[in-house]
Order: sequence, then structure tokens, then C-alpha cells
Amino acid sequence: MAHHGVSDPESEPNTRLYNPYQDLNLQVPVSNLYKLPTSPEFLFAEESLHQRRSWGENLTFYTGSAYLGGSVSGAVVGLFSALRNFEQGDTLKLKINRILNSSGHTGRSWGNKIGVVGLIYAGMESGVVAVTDRDDVWSSVAAGLATGAVCRAARGVRSAAVAGALGGLAAGAVVAGKKVLKRYVPI
Repeated sequence: MAHHGVSDPESEPNTRLYNPYQDLNLQVPVSNLYKLPTSPEFLFAEESLHQRRSWGENLTFYTGSAYLGGSVSGAVVGLFSALRNFEQGDTLKLKINRILNSSGHTGRSWGNKIGVVGLIYAGMESGVVAVTDRDDVWSSVAAGLATGAVCRAARGVRSAAVAGALGGLAAGAVVAGKKVLKRYVPI
């Protein structure tokens, strides 16, 4: 079957494929150069003993997850707010505009606020783990307690104490729920 001027270089007897590694005199096969390790590589042996994310990974994960969750939640709240505020004479174009504006504004606002809470939690958890050298439920609870207290510190001691208690309970519930899911839900 002819391909109208397009030839397969492997089937042509007078052609040779270019190998960029041919002049390097490598003792290993070229195919081994592209076999990447499947496990993480560590610079120091002590790093491989701890099965946890680094502080930078925690910061990225918690901040990004909180921002995404807050943005989606805010967009849903904005959607329902826009649906409630429809007026009798609104055209379809005006309704769509109202939905997009309200969802976008509320989503951004909630995403920023909850993203900052995730940022503070990530810093607190990394600090607690660095000080205690333990990554367990109590580290997460302490980080949640500190996060709640820091987020509401400007509103007074009582508000900070209540928010800290709620933050600690929320962090403990999330960690406990994660353990329950790992144990009872096969993945």
C-alpha cells in the first residue's frame, strides 16, 4: 500500500536512524537511560526514614486544597444567591451574567479566605511536627487548635479560644475520618 511519497525509514534498506548517543561509547544500553525510579530519591538517609510530606509539599497541598474547596463552595453559594435575586423582566443574557458575576465574586472571596486558613494550618502543622518530631493525630489537633486561635485572635481571647477548640476538633475529625476510610474502604 503506497502512502504517496511518505516512506517508513525502518523499512528502507538504505537508511539509518540517527542515534544521538552513538559517539558517547556508553557501556549501558540506551534504553536504560530512560528508565526512571519509581520510588522517591532522598539526598540524606534520614529523610527516607520519615514517611511524610515535606513542609513545602504540605504548604502547597493544604493551601491549594483549601483554596479549591473554598472557591467551589463559594461559587455554589454565589449561584444560589444569583438565582434568588432574579427579577421578573430579566433576559436570559442578563440571568447568565448575574450568575457568572455572583458565582465568580463569591467563589474568589471564599477561596481566598479559606486558602489563608489552609496556609496557616500548613505552617502550624509543619512547625508542630518539626518541634515534636512526631507526625500523628495530636500534631494535627494542635495545628488545628493553633490555626483557629490565630485566625480569630483579632476578635478577642474568648473568640480565639472557641475558634481554637473548633479548629482542633475539626482537624482531629478529619484525621480520624481519614484513618477510618483507609481501614474500611478498599481502594
